[in-house]
Amino acid sequence: MTLTNQNIEHLLQLCNNGNQKAQMEVYNRYYRAMYNTAYRIVQDKYEAEDIMQESFLTAFTKLDSLKVYSTFGAWLKRITINNSIHRYNKNSKHNDVHLDDILYKVEDQDGIPEDHEFTNLKAKQVIDTMKTLKENYKLCLTLHLVEGYDYDEISEIMNISYANCRTMISRAKDSLRQKLQLITEH
Repeated sequence: MTLTNQNIEHLLQLCNNGNQKAQMEVYNRYYRAMYNTAYRIVQDKYEAEDIMQESFLTAFTKLDSLKVYSTFGAWLKRITINNSIHRYNKNSKHNDVHLDDILYKVEDQDGIPEDHEFTNLKAKQVIDTMKTLKENYKLCLTLHLVEGYDYDEISEIMNISYANCRTMISRAKDSLRQKLQLITEH
């Protein structure tokens, strides 16, 4: 059986033993999703590539700490998001860059460009409206609604309390809802 037909658990066992072909196969399976995740946060393709590479390096060097290999994808995504947020925060201290378009630039796994027409106008309205939210609202809503993290994970990623996380997400949803209502009334 070739490496491309191996299940992820077997591939990760090979990776843990230093098999570079297995590492390349794991990389090929996940790199596009990790790049897109990083890109949605940092909004720079070169930064996203660096973050993706760093995330794989971290994952491969700390693979022995992963208890259940079947959760590798989620674990790698979490590493990527944490690295992206760390890089974003580091860069935003040096540049007065806003989180405009964070995680909402229309770029999926196939690299659809930003000017791709939406087939659903309401989806575009929601995305555009989310761009107008406060920075922390955009980030927590994106982590929750787009990336699928729960309150515990978001509070850990954003370094806030669980109660603060729930409140922030609730307020962000309310703010989004109010802004959308204003748009639909006009």
